[in-house]
Amino acid sequence: MPNDYKTIKQSASDEFIVNKSRFIGYASPCQTEEEALAFLKSIREKHKDATHNCYAYVIGENAGIMRYNDDGEPGGTAGLPMMEVLKARQVVNCCVVVTRYFGGVLLGAGGLVRAYSHGCAIALNAAQVVRMQLSKRLLLDVPYPLWDRVNHALKSLPVLMEDTSFGASVEANLLVRALDAEEVGQKLTALTDAKAEWLETEEMYYPWPEEE
Repeated sequence: MPNDYKTIKQSASDEFIVNKSRFIGYASPCQTEEEALAFLKSIREKHKDATHNCYAYVIGENAGIMRYNDDGEPGGTAGLPMMEVLKARQVVNCCVVVTRYFGGVLLGAGGLVRAYSHGCAIALNAAQVVRMQLSKRLLLDVPYPLWDRVNHALKSLPVLMEDTSFGASVEANLLVRALDAEEVGQKLTALTDAKAEWLETEEMYYPWPEEE
């Protein structure tokens, strides 16, 4: 498995209208081709009266399966442009369906390419592209006199603070990318003169926000 890969956080949709045609972009996380096909089937059933339900999906962290379909639009004007958006964003384990209700005005090949590309892009944006990165969950134990200093420092370190509890000392659950863990540990050690302690409690892939 690669060190990290990009996918989407959730199922979502967005839509727009161009020259009276309504386009609805749907995106859903899919771990297998069967899940992608099931998602496609659900959208087709939801929009049985639509003019077209075009799709593109990429399955596997290394993009081992890539499929797309124009669903009756002129060849190369729908599914392929959608696939190009997925490839450009480097998104995997994802299926996108763009539904079109024809509004009576022909868009031309260029117009269709732009419309389906945009439909795919807004669906991905609605679903939130994330980068799955090998991460560690740390339990940090900090003496009270040092907590304000540590809390302030954590805001500028590459960590996510999940929760804190206040008992005999302050305990904080942190998420940190594996590649940042050593640097974060060194900074916390230096900041607290080694008086703060932490324990690695879990290692997993976590969906970090896509870097701009």
